[in-house]
Amino acid sequence: MTTRTPARRLVGVLTTLVALAAAGGAVVAADPTAAPAAAATPSYVALGDSYASGTGTRSYVADGTSCQRSTYAYPSLLAAQRGWSLNFRACSGARVPDVAATQLSALSATTSYVTVSVGGNDAGFADVLTECATPWWAGDCDRAIDQAQAYVRSTLPGSLRNLYAQVRTRAPYAKVVVVGYPRVFMGEDCNAGTWFSPAEQTRLNQTADLLNSVTRQEATARGFTFADPTARFTGHAVCDDVAWLNGLSNPVSESYHPNRPGHASGYLPLVGTALTGSSSALTTTTLQRSVASGDEIAAQQRGYARRDARIEPDPFRAPLAGR
Repeated sequence: MTTRTPARRLVGVLTTLVALAAAGGAVVAADPTAAPAAAATPSYVALGDSYASGTGTRSYVADGTSCQRSTYAYPSLLAAQRGWSLNFRACSGARVPDVAATQLSALSATTSYVTVSVGGNDAGFADVLTECATPWWAGDCDRAIDQAQAYVRSTLPGSLRNLYAQVRTRAPYAKVVVVGYPRVFMGEDCNAGTWFSPAEQTRLNQTADLLNSVTRQEATARGFTFADPTARFTGHAVCDDVAWLNGLSNPVSESYHPNRPGHASGYLPLVGTALTGSSSALTTTTLQRSVASGDEIAAQQRGYARRDARIEPDPFRAPLAGR
């Protein structure tokens, strides 16, 4: 038997490397900054507030929280449609600090897709709606709107800037889409029990536009895509013939949020296109798959229940309640 000395083994290795190089097989050192290999199943993390969790769809998973996560909301529908794994962290009532403190831990270097919907609660939009829904002699709608708009202009930009920086740090390779808010009103109040004037509805819609403008500016500055639902929801506001947003509802917490058609026909194609460049209509199979995922979503989110308990929902309240 022939014994190879270390020198001979070294020569053999060098010969092999030379042969590989000659054949076009380069030996390349690993790039520590390169993105990790794509997972077999893309991972999707949904961050944000009630407009992402699904408040307004009237059906929520039993995850031991008050987050009102729904399998009829666009994050669940999107994951079912695309075959993605979903970590559904969006929670009703969440403000920017809540997203930072309780939701960002779901992100990692292997996260493929992220959606973020937040800012409305920070501006106190539910309180503004409550104030404006009361009769003129019982509330001060203009003052409430002025305060909300001042907050959006002065304080919200910095809060969003810091949040988006943290999202990018935690999910450096993810496609991130920041999702905006629709205009709620169409100029007519058809709900008995609310007193929105046409002028107040115009100013409330202008506040939604301002919120979207500020959010878009901060999102695009970070390199994220902004998905603006304004055009898609036009003709589907509260009191429109085919409304994608609830008016005054029972329970009242469902009020002034997207309903099931709003998520399926409004947000799903909008967000799907923003994330991947393509969209497709919701099918019965996709809806069934999404609804069937409820137990899995609930089991996963129970693991976050303690931190989610820090979030206090701030829903619309019935006009004149407590006055």
